[in-house]
Amino acid sequence: MNNKKSLVLSAVAIAMTSWVGYSFYQAYQPKPIHLQGQIESQQYSISSKVAGRIDQVLVRKGDQVKQEELIFTIHSPEIEAKLEQAKAGEKAADALAKEAEQGARTQQIQAAKDQWQKAKAAADLMEKTFLRVNNLYKDGVVAEQKRDEAQTQWQAAKYTQSAAYQMYQMAKEGARSETKLAAAEKARMAAGAVAEVEAFAADTQIKSWFNGEVSQVLLQSGELAPQGFPVVTVIDTQDSWAVLNVREDWLKHFKKDSTFSAYLPALDQNVEFKVTHIAVMGDFATWRSTDASQGFDLRTFEVEARPIDHTVELRMGMSLVVEL
Repeated sequence: MNNKKSLVLSAVAIAMTSWVGYSFYQAYQPKPIHLQGQIESQQYSISSKVAGRIDQVLVRKGDQVKQEELIFTIHSPEIEAKLEQAKAGEKAADALAKEAEQGARTQQIQAAKDQWQKAKAAADLMEKTFLRVNNLYKDGVVAEQKRDEAQTQWQAAKYTQSAAYQMYQMAKEGARSETKLAAAEKARMAAGAVAEVEAFAADTQIKSWFNGEVSQVLLQSGELAPQGFPVVTVIDTQDSWAVLNVREDWLKHFKKDSTFSAYLPALDQNVEFKVTHIAVMGDFATWRSTDASQGFDLRTFEVEARPIDHTVELRMGMSLVVEL
């Protein structure tokens, strides 16, 4: 009986000793490190380069949008007025270019020719008049003054005839090549002005450039939208990744292209991630030692990792925990 009691007491003593030893062993083991991060997703801001009043917002939070789907419209009377003005300027420039290209009208050419014929007839008459007066001057019938006047009138008539002939030739030839080129370039400039205003007018109908889910609607119908102000924010739920802030002495666990497992409470499962990007954070994120004589400052790095299984439904803002 005493032997049995001794054996029991010995077993209890051994168990107690083992438990105390194991407890001390566990107490001196390094505790696991838990890093908490979150899921980020690609965000897009949908805005317009035209300032104006919001006419309609066609989406709400949570809506799924597709590329080229109309998101919102802007009402801008100023753009409409500028477009009408630009189109009117284009028509005027085109008309001037056609006029320069086609030259003078048939009636204008005929009128110039008639003016030349009229001046020619007047010059012929003045020549005959001068010859008669000159003969009378030779016979001593008229004074030299009369002869000089007749000669001057004849010379002036010849100059008038020459000027009328040049005007007639200009009417037939039409505008100079330089004038035609200048008119054509002005027409092109006016067309460019119309295209520019039309581009602004098209930007009053804002469509999505990508597929995604609406996360924010910042302005509603009737509100004034400044130029470039984001009216709707869209998240691409298919383009998500994990972000961790890692102290540099733990960075050895997150080498580029390495993989790690993280627990996501929202999904209640572990997900495998692959490290895709590592970048040092600013000085504000530095871990500083409490005693400068015993340690040194440690920098913090931002680690980005993408899920290996792309079918996992990650959402922006989800928490994740990594145990080292």
